[in-house]
Amino acid sequence: MQPTSSSKKITFIDLFAGIGGFHLAFQSLGCRCVYASEWDKYARETYELNFKEDSPELFANDLFTGDITLKENKEKIPNGFDILCGGFPCQPFSQAGFKRGFEETRGTLFFDIAEIIKQRRPKAFFLENVRNLEKHDDGKTIKLIENTLRSLDYSVSYKRVRASDFGLPTHRPRIYMIGLHKSVVGDIENYDFPFPEPVPLKMTMSDVFEAPCSRDIGFTLRVGGKGSGLHDRRNWDSYLVNEKEKRITSKEGKKMMGFPQSFTFPVSESQAMKQLGNSVAVNALQAVGSVLVEELKREHVMPPLEKDDLVGENAPKELVMHV
Repeated sequence: MQPTSSSKKITFIDLFAGIGGFHLAFQSLGCRCVYASEWDKYARETYELNFKEDSPELFANDLFTGDITLKENKEKIPNGFDILCGGFPCQPFSQAGFKRGFEETRGTLFFDIAEIIKQRRPKAFFLENVRNLEKHDDGKTIKLIENTLRSLDYSVSYKRVRASDFGLPTHRPRIYMIGLHKSVVGDIENYDFPFPEPVPLKMTMSDVFEAPCSRDIGFTLRVGGKGSGLHDRRNWDSYLVNEKEKRITSKEGKKMMGFPQSFTFPVSESQAMKQLGNSVAVNALQAVGSVLVEELKREHVMPPLEKDDLVGENAPKELVMHV
């Protein structure tokens, strides 16, 4: 007996995957990862170690690739997935871009995301970026991103989200950008994604250290290097625990970012801390992702576009690639 469309698992792809924060979040929501991409060799080692058992097809079928800017890696992305997930670097666009739109994003990693969205037409996307994206280049960068995605027939909603708003003891503010295709929501201009409301802290830094700590909410993890001690304004990794100075390790970092303690790092401690500093807050992704999944399951959701609607004479003009 074939499963009904309502019983099929929602599928997603994991771009700029890092060590798999998006994978953990959406897997916990009952979704299935059908493709992932990460170029850093050490992050790849961590990703494979932690997901090879749960998602063996990624590694058996060469669906965990490296550099997503390469054409041969893009061609491995399967058709028909539901959600594109990705945390991409913030890069400037040239001034001409505000007239040329999609084409002007060429040469940036956002272009690769937009190109994949344009070619594969997922039902939705979930993008994550640094909090300063809103103000980058006087707001021009995020405006071009929004305009580009809307030109591809997606709604665009974004919000600054803090990990501490969803139970984790670190602020880590980030921009979350959600979009749904017009085949799902109809009127993309008047659709606003219903971001979830904040919830109380589920743990404090005392829980993280398993001992009394002077701070309830910790500092945002950074990518590398050590801080300068408790009394330096640049400090990010030292805490007063049991009235003694203590630096966090990857054990505490995992808790702060919402990774399970079973999550394993096959790399050095310094690499593990770097990977956590580059990662995403799993609980916050879960909270927003759960709303996105429910939006895709709503009864009013329209059927996905048929292949014939995406090619040939039936294709909207903005779908025609110029590469």
